[in-house]
Amino acid sequence: MRPATAEIVREYGPFPGIGHVHGVTYDGRHVWIAAGHNLTAIDPVSGKRLRSIDVTADAGTAFDGRHLFQIAGDRIQKIDPETDRVLATIPAPAGGASGLTWAEGTLWVGQYRDRRIHQVDPGTGEILRTIESNRFVTGVTWTNGELWHGTWEGDESELRRVDARTGEVLESLAMPPGVGVSGLESDGGDRFFCGGGASGKVRAVRRASRTGTPRVVAGGGPLR
Repeated sequence: MRPATAEIVREYGPFPGIGHVHGVTYDGRHVWIAAGHNLTAIDPVSGKRLRSIDVTADAGTAFDGRHLFQIAGDRIQKIDPETDRVLATIPAPAGGASGLTWAEGTLWVGQYRDRRIHQVDPGTGEILRTIESNRFVTGVTWTNGELWHGTWEGDESELRRVDARTGEVLESLAMPPGVGVSGLESDGGDRFFCGGGASGKVRAVRRASRTGTPRVVAGGGPLR
């Protein structure tokens, strides 16, 4: 499959004190950045940094509609963004975790070098399903019933839509040479938020509607 070209429509950052973006999620109002020593919220409209939560945040981030989930080494933390408290932890899949997202009442965990995506019970950490990839897996997200993940090998990076049962690549968007993806989240419409690794940036990527009709995104008008 020949990848289409990813359309980068906006860049956020770099931000003072954030040297590396490890993970990204979106709660409907804020984009959250895993910055290693904290989780930082930014306004996707103004691009301003709003607040931070002091927790270990060295890989993927997810939001379940109420709580944030954050990979911290060999564990996944459940965080209340209202109080900044870590409410619970579960073990992360052995072998190292990269991306993280929430869908179908479960967590989906990307493993970078193992080239896998695991569906994980958010209460126990039990692995419920495993999908194999033929590329390194960075960020992971679900949008409109579709599973997407980021890849990053050398100077090449892509966003890939894959079959959630077989891992078959169904669609691919290639980032510009040298632009990596270290985290991935959808806004629920036609934008992806992509962590930019050591650039300290987050990039918004637009995916064209398959029908050619502009779709309405959360909090705004149709993207064209």
